[in-house]
Amino acid sequence: MPSRFSGTVTQDWEPVVIHKSKPRTHDLRDPKVVNQALRSGAQVQTVKKFDAGANKKQPATAVNARKLDEAAEPAALDRVGLEVRQAIQKARIEKKMSQAELAKQISELPRVVQEYENGKAVPNQAVLGKMERVLGVKLRGKAHK
Repeated sequence: MPSRFSGTVTQDWEPVVIHKSKPRTHDLRDPKVVNQALRSGAQVQTVKKFDAGANKKQPATAVNARKLDEAAEPAALDRVGLEVRQAIQKARIEKKMSQAELAKQISELPRVVQEYENGKAVPNQAVLGKMERVLGVKLRGKAHK
């Protein structure tokens, strides 16, 4: 036979408090829950998002940041000079090469050679060095006359 507890049995009369779990954030955004809370008289906090849904132009801070960037950095980068452009074209034509052939020999895209000859490229010393080697002309530094 099972034995029973032979000691005195006392009851614990301490109150037990059960806490409800906090509502989840997606429940707080639900319009049904918000309306129910308003009807019951509970406090409901509403926050209007700044310029939410407004089609307004940029704030003045963006303009100030742009002005600061322009003041700190030069507005336009240096492009290939006229002498370099003409030297590339003249040497390429003397060697009877097309822009695509020159580009292939220097392992660059034809667009790169085209940009150098049109003066739209920002000078890259590595590319100019390759062109000097293939064309046999000096393109960097001071030209000795």
